[in-house]
Amino acid sequence: MKNNKLYILAFLALAFSSCKKELDEININPNAPEVAQPDYLLTGTTKTTVDTYWGVTNNMNSSLLFAQQWAKVQYTEEDRFIFSNSSFTALWSTGYAQSIAGFNKIIEQGDAQGNPNYKGVGLVLRSWVFLLLTDAYGDIPYSQAGKIKQFVTPVYDKQKDVYYGILSDLKAAQAALDPASKAIAGDVIYGNNIASWKKFTNALRLRIALRIADKDATKAKQVIDELQAEGGAYISSNAENAQLKYDVSPQQNPVAASFETRNDYRISKTIVDKLFALNDPRLPVYASKTENTTPQTYVGIPNGSTNSEASAIGLANSSKPGTYFLDAKAPAVIFSYAELLFDRAEAAARGFTTENAEDLYKQAIRASFAQYNISGTAVDTYISQAAVQYDAANYKKSIGEQKWIALFGQGLEAWAEQRRLDYPQLTASVNTVLSGKIPVRFIYPGTEQSLNGQNYKNAVSSQGADLLTTKLWFDAF
Repeated sequence: MKNNKLYILAFLALAFSSCKKELDEININPNAPEVAQPDYLLTGTTKTTVDTYWGVTNNMNSSLLFAQQWAKVQYTEEDRFIFSNSSFTALWSTGYAQSIAGFNKIIEQGDAQGNPNYKGVGLVLRSWVFLLLTDAYGDIPYSQAGKIKQFVTPVYDKQKDVYYGILSDLKAAQAALDPASKAIAGDVIYGNNIASWKKFTNALRLRIALRIADKDATKAKQVIDELQAEGGAYISSNAENAQLKYDVSPQQNPVAASFETRNDYRISKTIVDKLFALNDPRLPVYASKTENTTPQTYVGIPNGSTNSEASAIGLANSSKPGTYFLDAKAPAVIFSYAELLFDRAEAAARGFTTENAEDLYKQAIRASFAQYNISGTAVDTYISQAAVQYDAANYKKSIGEQKWIALFGQGLEAWAEQRRLDYPQLTASVNTVLSGKIPVRFIYPGTEQSLNGQNYKNAVSSQGADLLTTKLWFDAF
């Protein structure tokens, strides 16, 4: 009797197991794969990341204001640095929940499929996201980030360690990327051209080497020496700029999308005045003519204006950003040839290379003009001006001011470089709330205090108060 019961129980267990397996198979949707294909994932994650980088919260409503390239003509609170701990959630939440998670999956699939190029591209783009995050916030989750099954509450790594970790990841990416290996698909930055990804990888390594140069010149030079020893190439023309080219609605540039329904932003008086002073041919590209006829044609709004002060200047008497930037198809630039040349000029000026800093500086300005199809004698005339000529005794001023102009529209990068080089020297409006200071970091999202409280407290204890005015590790002076 006992044996009969065991047989019955065994039969029922087997039947249940078989039914469960059949039910599991029935519940699988053959049209919805459980594992995303790397090409679709690469397209979607890249687009989401670039939209966040180029969009309202992290670009138009913060970093472009801090760098005094744009200003607000309506609802000017952000231009007066009135923010809360919910103001800077977009870069953090999208960066971790979507960008890093997505690129991690692409890296995993590259390994699983034996395709090193998916892995390499995933590493490069993930490194760029981590760079955006640490440049903005400082200490961030890095070593435990994106590993939700292992670390529900990831620790914050010190900014120095994040930079060093990214450099290591990019070196690994460079080794993985191989134009002769398996092809990839879904790449909306370089159209699946692995040789271009290798150049972009080196450009990012150079960018980070200079980011840390004032705090660890030895490490910075080591990175640049490695780049030279490897014999790898850099971005070598505007055709190789790392950028996402947008399309018509609903795939339009986030700037264009914002201006379809809002009218909050104008070009900053700071950069308009600078472009006028230098008789810079990029002014008509960067700024639109005022709607009403005005003596200057191009009129910037002073950063930090009150709502009433901005209103007194008027919507029709101030300049929107240029039509180039308002076009639905305008590209979101991640890394330009001009930036690469400025970086090489600075590396030479610091003695990290034996290249000619002045010559590279001039090439960088020419590359910036060419980016907007400006050529001819106007470029020569511009470069020959005393105010533009390279000053080897103060290379940070020469490179810093011209790089700031060239990075117009790239708010996060322009702001990072202005903090690092301390040029141009910007002045905060008396209307701002930071006692004459300009923000030097984003404050952490308030959700970190409730969801990752102890690690948040540890980061604040290590880095300094969670304030807009707490300088980050890379910002030495």
